Order: sequence, then structure tokens, then C-alpha cells
Amino acid sequence: MATFGGHGFGAKVALVTAIDNMNRCTGVINLEGGPLDHKYYEAYQELNEFVNIANKMDLKDFDYS
Repeated sequence: MATFGGHGFGAKVALVTAIDNMNRCTGVINLEGGPLDHKYYEAYQELNEFVNIANKMDLKDFDYS
């Protein structure tokens, strides 16, 4: 279980992540994230696609040195 939070664009990412994982989310803390219901807007769909791509990324491929 997790509570997601963010500011500005991060608030939108937190919101989409929470919506896509409602069974694992205890809450959302949004600062300047706009209204909740973006499901039918093109921007929401684009953001949701970016979040899905990020969720599929294999972080071991990145060099953190």
C-alpha cells in the first residue's frame, strides 16, 4: 500500500499512478495537479501512456555512477 504525491507535473504522474493502482493506493497528495477526472482528455491519455512506459522500464539498464 502506498500514498502518492507530487507537485505540478509530478502531481499528475502521482494521480495517474494512483488511478492505475487503486487497489494498492491509500491516498494521493496533489499540489497544483488539477482536477481528478482526466480520463477522457487527450492530455490524460498521453500522460497515462508515459507512466505505463516508465513502469515497464528496466532500471538495471541505467548507469547511476
